[in-house]
Amino acid sequence: MTVEWVHPGLLLIVGAWVLPFLKGEVKRAAMLILPAAALIDCLLMTPGTYGVTRFLGQDLVFGRADRLSLVFSYVFSLMAFLGMVYALHVEDDSQHVAALTYAGGALGVTFAGDFLSLYVFWELMAISSALLVLLRRESSAVAAGFRYLLVHIFGGLILLGGIVLHWSETGSLAFGDMGAYSGGMAWALILVAFLLNAAVPPLGAWLSDAYPEATVTGAVFMTAFTTKSAVYALIRGFAGTELLVWLGAAMAVYGVVYAVLENDARRLLAYHIISQVGYMVCGVGIGTALATNGATAHAFAHILYKALLFMGAGAVLQTTGLRKLSEMGGLYKTMPVTLGLYMIGAFAISAVPLFSGFVSKSMVIAAAGEVHRPVIFLMLTLASAGTFLHTGLKLPYYMFFGKDSGRRSQEPPRNMLVAMGLAAVACVLIGVFPGLLYERLPNPVDFVPYTLQHVTSTLGMLGFTALGFFLLLKQLDPEPTISLDTDWFYRRGSAGVMELVQGPLARLEFGFVGEIYEFVIRRPVLGAANFFRKLDTFVVDSAIVGVGRSTQTLSQVLKTMVSGNAQHYGLIMAAGILILLALAIFIQ
Repeated sequence: MTVEWVHPGLLLIVGAWVLPFLKGEVKRAAMLILPAAALIDCLLMTPGTYGVTRFLGQDLVFGRADRLSLVFSYVFSLMAFLGMVYALHVEDDSQHVAALTYAGGALGVTFAGDFLSLYVFWELMAISSALLVLLRRESSAVAAGFRYLLVHIFGGLILLGGIVLHWSETGSLAFGDMGAYSGGMAWALILVAFLLNAAVPPLGAWLSDAYPEATVTGAVFMTAFTTKSAVYALIRGFAGTELLVWLGAAMAVYGVVYAVLENDARRLLAYHIISQVGYMVCGVGIGTALATNGATAHAFAHILYKALLFMGAGAVLQTTGLRKLSEMGGLYKTMPVTLGLYMIGAFAISAVPLFSGFVSKSMVIAAAGEVHRPVIFLMLTLASAGTFLHTGLKLPYYMFFGKDSGRRSQEPPRNMLVAMGLAAVACVLIGVFPGLLYERLPNPVDFVPYTLQHVTSTLGMLGFTALGFFLLLKQLDPEPTISLDTDWFYRRGSAGVMELVQGPLARLEFGFVGEIYEFVIRRPVLGAANFFRKLDTFVVDSAIVGVGRSTQTLSQVLKTMVSGNAQHYGLIMAAGILILLALAIFIQ
């Protein structure tokens, strides 16, 4: 790094560890100043290469600033600020340290120009985000956090293996377009690691498992960084990869289908993260300028409206302790502000005109139509209708309206409402003035979202979806059930491994293997050790003691000879000369 450039991620990471030493209003001010400073740093940054360091014969680039990295840095630092506003009332310093470190790691990934620095920040994100789950300090959260950490450690090992292979094959650690290496083992490993963090099925069950178990404020941060930093990495390295088109489209439908079955409010929203990231992955796979812009724009919009949705669900959890839709109802009476702000996020994710999702999601769908992919176009459109059905209608209906549960609550702390209000304003601004976002996208934009055909077709789809919801309302009643996802396989698989280790393998180890170890290794090794101990005691030690005693005797003799009289020294010298002469004569 140079004097004229300071890494915005470093501001958050270093500042996070200063927070515990501050108190009261000073601490709360610092919680806001740190992400605000990072945001200003990103906004003032000009395209270029910064923070270049030579290591192992490679240039490590900590500051690759171009239009793609800068637009992601804007929304990451903005989200860090909104998240800290939402968390101002929390007294747990460890949560704030983990959240800011997590955001700093995401910015580190965004500006990384090489695989080594990307890997360091990638793993920093995994550890700090796992803490946001574990710090809820409930048994279910600890279990989910441990699984989350294991999955991401596994993904990190896959990424590291790909990086090492790529380095050995190319001699370079530079991170850029991987198209030239398509089909190779290194290419495949790196792609799988990125897909795991993007929560692409069947690698994405960690998201719906862990996010609902995170702390109220921690879940807001988690919606923003892990999956979207993976989308950034996919855009940077794998744009135009055909496999991503189908994975993304299937992902969009997959998340919606699971949301149909879900009763837990935050888990339902987590499945819609998977669905919405599917649009981004699909856009990356299509790879055209419009599709890449759409993936980037939708990542930007999604971070803000999904944070707003999780803020609303978190506010309900904070004030009522309720998570299940089947246990809620009637909260509109005591939480009208929360309801209104939540609905702005719901309209945004549902791509309602004048809200942010309308101007971003439509770019990806239009890109699918532009390259004549009717099946993909249909899948993305179907997923869009399902999103409105569940996030825009089902969840708010059963959470705030529906059958009155009799639970009376109140609005959450003021700072939580302020954060929700700021996120809501951002969702509306982007929807009404899409140029604010379009002019910052990586490629020039000539897409016009507000055409008569687009607006009317969207409103028609939303209207028929709403009609279907109210006609089928009884069939959509949430059931207090648990949906099995692909995490069932590694949960049951790990349980089977533990049973194997604690059962047959344990008996084998203490039985057959233990006997072999006793007779083949333990007894011979101990016997040899005993032999060498005796050899050391009776031979080596005795010899050394004898030499020591001889030396001591000689020193006593020499001591008696040193009398201080010159005639004694003369006699000694004469005796020595006579001895030498005798030896010389004897030798001859």
